[in-house]
Amino acid sequence: MFFCLYKMPARTMRRQVLFFTSVVFVRAVLGQVSYKINEEMSVGSLVGNIAHDLGLDVEKLKARNTRVYFGDTKEYFELNKYRGVLLIKERIDREALCGKTEPCAVHFQIILENPIEFYRIMVEIIDINDNSPMFEKVDIKFKISESAVIGSKFDLEQAVDLDVGINDLQNYILQPTDHFVLKLHNHAGRPKNNEMILQQPLDREKNEHLSLVLTAVDGGEPQMTGTMNIFITVLDVNDNAPVFTKSIYKASVAENSPKGTVIVTVTASDADHGLNGRIKYSIRNTLDVRDLFEVNENTGEVSLIGNIDYEKARNYEINLRASDEGGLTDSCKLIVDIVDVNDNYPLIKVMSKTNTITENVKIHTVVTIINIQDLDDNENGKVQCAITDNNPFTLKSTDSNFYSLLTDSELDRERSSKYNITVTCSDEGVPSLSSSVTLTLQISDVNDNAPVFEKSSYDAYIVENNTPGLSIFTVKATDADWNQNARVSYILEDSSVNGVSVSSYVSVSADSGVIHAVRSLDYEQIKDFQFHVKAQDGGSPPLSSNVTVKIVIQDQNDNAPQVLYPVQTGGSVVAEMVPRSADVGYLVTKVVAVDVDSGQNSWLSYKLQKATDRALFEVGLQNGEIRTIRQVTDKDAVKQRLTVFVEDNGQPSRSATVIVNVAVADSYPELLSEFTDFTHDKEYNDNLTFYLVLALAVVSFLFITCLVVIISVKIYRWRQSRILYHSSLPVIPYYPPRYSDTFGTGTLPHVYNYEVCKTTDSRKSDCKFGTAGSQNVLIMDPSSTGTMQRIQSEKNILDEPDSPLEVSHEPAMKLILFAFHFQ
Repeated sequence: MFFCLYKMPARTMRRQVLFFTSVVFVRAVLGQVSYKINEEMSVGSLVGNIAHDLGLDVEKLKARNTRVYFGDTKEYFELNKYRGVLLIKERIDREALCGKTEPCAVHFQIILENPIEFYRIMVEIIDINDNSPMFEKVDIKFKISESAVIGSKFDLEQAVDLDVGINDLQNYILQPTDHFVLKLHNHAGRPKNNEMILQQPLDREKNEHLSLVLTAVDGGEPQMTGTMNIFITVLDVNDNAPVFTKSIYKASVAENSPKGTVIVTVTASDADHGLNGRIKYSIRNTLDVRDLFEVNENTGEVSLIGNIDYEKARNYEINLRASDEGGLTDSCKLIVDIVDVNDNYPLIKVMSKTNTITENVKIHTVVTIINIQDLDDNENGKVQCAITDNNPFTLKSTDSNFYSLLTDSELDRERSSKYNITVTCSDEGVPSLSSSVTLTLQISDVNDNAPVFEKSSYDAYIVENNTPGLSIFTVKATDADWNQNARVSYILEDSSVNGVSVSSYVSVSADSGVIHAVRSLDYEQIKDFQFHVKAQDGGSPPLSSNVTVKIVIQDQNDNAPQVLYPVQTGGSVVAEMVPRSADVGYLVTKVVAVDVDSGQNSWLSYKLQKATDRALFEVGLQNGEIRTIRQVTDKDAVKQRLTVFVEDNGQPSRSATVIVNVAVADSYPELLSEFTDFTHDKEYNDNLTFYLVLALAVVSFLFITCLVVIISVKIYRWRQSRILYHSSLPVIPYYPPRYSDTFGTGTLPHVYNYEVCKTTDSRKSDCKFGTAGSQNVLIMDPSSTGTMQRIQSEKNILDEPDSPLEVSHEPAMKLILFAFHFQ
């Protein structure tokens, strides 16, 4: 892209040097540096120290990826980053580059990145005198009447010098000057038109043919010339020359006009008659004009024969000639102004851009710099650019032809990871022309989102007695970030459950979030527990969030009912006594059982499985109470054996059985006599003999041991304190075996009383009975020696001073124990 910026002073134009460089001005950012160099300099020649002129360090030029941006123009220069200098890359011909345009300059930009900056560079190409003036025709012929009056004018061809300024065409020389002299029409100090003026009359009889030489001279050093031969044929009398109606014609034509369009019609008149008055029109310009325009030699119509472009030339100056048959001519000038038409779309060039930016980039960060060009003029060349709405970017004009794309608000990759930004540039022509380009910008991720669980808390259920390693359920967290920043790991946070680390109960899969049971859980030990699971992403630094997980253990029917009452002992038989006077519905006893399971697994039902007489007793289905269902008669057996079946409501159900012995009798003597009949059994006698011998041996050993200990203690105390040793012998109490306390279970009401009666051989033979309505329990123990005990649960009879169980302290303790087996 080339621009004419200013005109050099005349004294500067007269200086020709092989190498000349000057710095006009430097601006730090978006500034311009200007240089001047001669054309035709060799490749590699120095243009200027760009690093010094821009105020930049050479190392920064290399580090910031400095480059030269030429756009669509040819790359005549290159940047040496290591030296920081601008060099000629290709030999420059000013005439080919700019033609007659002055000054001739090459414009380009120096672009630096990180951050993005650019500088405008202008290199003016100085002309050297490397072209001589040239005529289009080497020879030109005139036919001039001998009657031509002195002062007659004859237009001559113009020479063309491709150089400019002082090196351009400066003067013409016509030789010889016997009949004609040269008249120059100067414009801005330079010859524009040249005419040959007749200064002496022609005489065909003396000189029918004349020969002259026209020399064109430029102002360069050394001076260069070009010549054209002029051949004149003297004709007979033609004393009137054609005359144009106007000396200057003006016309305008649109640049997109089709070929054949008539621009203007010029006219000339000749006072002669006949052939001497016939006028022909022609164009005297060089080929560049004649390729675009033509004139009808008979009518004078000037028409368009080529494609004109306002962006290449805004006007044309056409020199027209009118000549008659006698060789007399006249000339005029036609100035054709080219009217601009909006026929060029704005050109969008992306000079530098960033393809990827992070989502945490600061606001007003430059993303892309674009260059806008519109070859049209005035309103047709004014361009406005805009970008699509609803994106966090803005377009800012940094210069008439440059725009910067900047971030306008904060970016969020999770909201949008890529932006397709369409830049549309429209001119102000009618109709308006527009161009667009789409910029794709990727947003890279930053770890700014913590993992989020699908729920604020989790409740999970597991049936007890599970297999260790069983998968309970899965926690799930998602992270809105991308790639490594969104990779979630699950961590079990340390806590305790009943004083034990939660990691001994459950574990969490770090990748999948699956929670496994580490061991088998027991509902009867722990019903529920909770812990925290942390979800942590893979960012740096990592972000995390927590969630509370509650594990509820569901009961399984894994425990059978346990009978609390009546107590089943290994050696004793517990019997409930029912008087024969008992009415229907008499409460014999109550089977008490519990199930440590929960819910319906602990609902118990009681059934009478077996009975000596099923018609006498029944068991309550829900409460386990054993009651009589008819009146007790004398025919009923004294010994009644009931088997009660206790079952829970689980699936599958579990059960237990208990044997309840019931004695039907009105008094203990009756009951005793009934049981005595069975003491002569052989097997029973063998067992009784063993137990009697064992009991006697134990009692004797205990007695002798106690006696020795007492005597030893007494003698020791006597020796120490010298006190009287007469004192009563210590009482050696005898306590019956202890049996299970039914109050410990909490299953029997306090109104149940139990008492003990001894045989007539004991020291005290009186029996103590409970109050009316009290429940009696008979316990027969083979380890005792014939003693029937009745336990009173309301008060421990062993603690009473007048208890019927008090044993004599006589040395010869005579206890006869009887063991009864209740069949």
